[in-house]
Amino acid sequence: MKSNMTSTDPIADMLSRIRNAMAVNKNTIILPHSNAKESIAKLLRDNGFIDMVSVDSEDNRKVLSLVLASEDANCRISTLNRLSKPGRRTYVKSSEIPTVRRGRGIVIISTSNGIMSGQDARDKHLGGELICEVY
Repeated sequence: MKSNMTSTDPIADMLSRIRNAMAVNKNTIILPHSNAKESIAKLLRDNGFIDMVSVDSEDNRKVLSLVLASEDANCRISTLNRLSKPGRRTYVKSSEIPTVRRGRGIVIISTSNGIMSGQDARDKHLGGELICEVY
């Protein structure tokens, strides 16, 4: 599946593709690769929201393959929300990083040390741009 359309917000596009795959009970999705998307996907994997992340090559282009859940399991993500948008960026100090669903979810934040979970950023006393929340 080739997509020639360029998105103004590739992260929102990634989150929408995950949401759409969950809606039709699809376990695997393939999307265009970027380092930011790869970092977000690895955070989701490390926090137990998705099963597998791999970078593959398709038609001499890098693609990101995500396995949301195994064949017989349900997806562990109930909601994905984009917090900072290209038209309205949202920045927070380390003391203002929100807690998602009393700690059952995570917030993903872009800091000067890279993309990390809100808890890691809070522990390292780093603020940054809120990317999304997942629970």
